[in-house]
Amino acid sequence: MTQTLFVYEYLSGGGLDAAPGSVDAAGRGELLAAGLAMRAALLGELAGPGVRCACGDGVEPLPGAPGGTLRPRPGDTPLAFVRRESLSHDRVWVIAPESDGLLLQLAEAVDPARWIGSDRAAIRLCSGKRATLAHLAARGLATPLAFDAGARQWVVKPGDGAGTLDTRRHAQRAAAQADLQQRRARGASATLEPWVDGEPLSLSLLCRDGAAELLSINRQRIAIADDGRLRDDGVAINELALDDARAPALARIAQAVARAIPGLRGFAGIDLVWHPQRGPVVIEVNPRLTCAFVGLSAALGRPLAAEILALHEEPVDA
Repeated sequence: MTQTLFVYEYLSGGGLDAAPGSVDAAGRGELLAAGLAMRAALLGELAGPGVRCACGDGVEPLPGAPGGTLRPRPGDTPLAFVRRESLSHDRVWVIAPESDGLLLQLAEAVDPARWIGSDRAAIRLCSGKRATLAHLAARGLATPLAFDAGARQWVVKPGDGAGTLDTRRHAQRAAAQADLQQRRARGASATLEPWVDGEPLSLSLLCRDGAAELLSINRQRIAIADDGRLRDDGVAINELALDDARAPALARIAQAVARAIPGLRGFAGIDLVWHPQRGPVVIEVNPRLTCAFVGLSAALGRPLAAEILALHEEPVDA
């Protein structure tokens, strides 16, 4: 019997006009472009009539989508659409940011037995940047919290955002504190952290039951404007070989994060900075597909989407 899979990318699947309130129009465009790229990469690896893709109004369906497209009904909310379609499919694979608890809400709308990806507890933790850092620091991992006493610069960003959206570096603690207070006064989720100097990297992982396989070490292209605003100029996948001198330390970080957040399952990402003296410092954990997934299967010569689906067919250890 053919297994059916529903692929739902939030913005292109009907959430474009219901994007998180903390994300402006430019931010929605950036997220949509990233989401469409991840959706295309995922569907490009999957074949068969049982694979269907969500497509909202005003968004062109992906040419050659294996099993066709599904559109929300008039008046559907994203949650209602996903909840209904999840009941008609064996598996549901969602691509969405953590902003405003969105990814968690979508996970809660789907029976865990059908869900492809990290469990609700892992998503809930990783949706809060400060909570994630505190959780990891308590388990001995290096995070920006360890730099507070000697920090010379600070960064303010959404407490539950994705990428570099609405993220700003400040040279003075007072200016950072004022930025934080202004955001919170507007009702926005925001957090302040010490800025960590070094090389921005990311790790792509395949996770299961508190263990992680390090798939690739990627280089993040982060630009900083004169006013301190950060811009994400993309990610260069698989930039550091797994036999690079820094790879053993990065592999240890991957395993430590997976042990600390055992609900990570399938594809996950870690954003970090390689500090010149202290080595890898974890900035955040993404419990989902990231932009580094795009092109990674080809770069590694592995069918990662199929591997992730197969991993979810295996029973979870008690």
